[in-house]
Amino acid sequence: MEQLPARRPMTVVQLPDGQHVYADPTALPVQQPAGPQVVHIHQAPPDRTVQRVALGSGVGAGAVAAGVYFGPLLVGVLTAIAANLAMLAFIVLVLGWAVVTVVRSVTASTRSTGRTGRKGR
Repeated sequence: MEQLPARRPMTVVQLPDGQHVYADPTALPVQQPAGPQVVHIHQAPPDRTVQRVALGSGVGAGAVAAGVYFGPLLVGVLTAIAANLAMLAFIVLVLGWAVVTVVRSVTASTRSTGRTGRKGR
């Protein structure tokens, strides 16, 4: 038993048609390398970046689908929250201006002329 070679673990291999599969590279037919492929993640379109990171780390289709679905959904939700907060801030600003204007007009009309209202002294 000790003379047997160690079993090689299965690795992710890219087939010529572009699919990624788990296989033993030694059992596949020999392919001529087309040259080194350099993929710059930061230069990828936004919807492909999550896919490349997920597939490159071997996570799988679940992470890719989640990234593609929840990425734009998260952007939409954050935009809606920001719009609601902006509208709320505008309403608070208008109400504050209205209250200050009303208070100033009410206090200006009730100011006394300096007399205390008493007849004597």
